[in-house]
Amino acid sequence: MDEDQHSCVELLADCRLRAATELFTHTWDPVVLAGLRTGPRRRSELLAAVGGLSDKVLTETLHRLLANGLVRRERHRAAPPRVEYALSALGQSLVDGPMRELARWTLAHGEELLEAQERAAEG
Repeated sequence: MDEDQHSCVELLADCRLRAATELFTHTWDPVVLAGLRTGPRRRSELLAAVGGLSDKVLTETLHRLLANGLVRRERHRAAPPRVEYALSALGQSLVDGPMRELARWTLAHGEELLEAQERAAEG
């Protein structure tokens, strides 16, 4: 495949960049991914670690992350059965790459961003 076939110049709606940026359009997706960065967690552990989201929203988020191949679900045979969620290799690469860089940018420019938002809100 040549470089032109990888570009998003002609069909922006079908662009891989759009698909990647959609990962950040759902508020809780990056937060749940960050909650899994330290290793596998059970739902209850994830709810406690993330905080601020309902069980229903966590379920929707996990389904979306599973469908995008960013998270894997592991069912352990035990009594009672135990399910854990963990980052897939793809999810780990997102957390270690773009999300880490976004976190660095936020630390460097977060105050400027908040100030600009406050100015805009004041009119």
